[in-house]
Amino acid sequence: MPETPPPPPPPVVDDEMFLDDDVALERKPMRDSGDMDITPMIDIVFLLLIFFLVTSRPDESTTVEMPPARHGQGISQQTAVIITVAKRPGNLPPHVYLADGKVGSPLPDDPEKQEAAIIKAIDTGFNQEAKTSVIIKGDRDLEAGDIYRVAAAVGKAGVDREKIHLHAAVYEED
Repeated sequence: MPETPPPPPPPVVDDEMFLDDDVALERKPMRDSGDMDITPMIDIVFLLLIFFLVTSRPDESTTVEMPPARHGQGISQQTAVIITVAKRPGNLPPHVYLADGKVGSPLPDDPEKQEAAIIKAIDTGFNQEAKTSVIIKGDRDLEAGDIYRVAAAVGKAGVDREKIHLHAAVYEED
């Protein structure tokens, strides 16, 4: 029997063979970009925010004490002439009252008669009753022109302009 030849030796693996540019399958190194995708985290934060806003209930029994105003002063009703301007339904001119609120009967709708009555009230308040300021209270839905018209009438009073302290306030019905 003939002798069988010995098996061929295993191929020699050369490391340089894998470093050649001609190799078809080359492994690319993984790059670590260092950036983290925070989009899912932002989504979760917004969902939690909406959840807590919808499900939370403020404690109504807790009272908050507001600090006093730094730049404003209270005005005493005893030392002020108060004029209230109240809006009427429709396109009618507003009612003007020489009182705090809708007290008594309003002044006539004629602007000249209203101006004369306001001037008389200012003169009487400052000269005979020692008033020192004027408060014009107007509905929040009034047009600015209605308040300006009343303020202009106050300015026409026979009182020294330096003595009149004019204040504006918002009159809201209960």
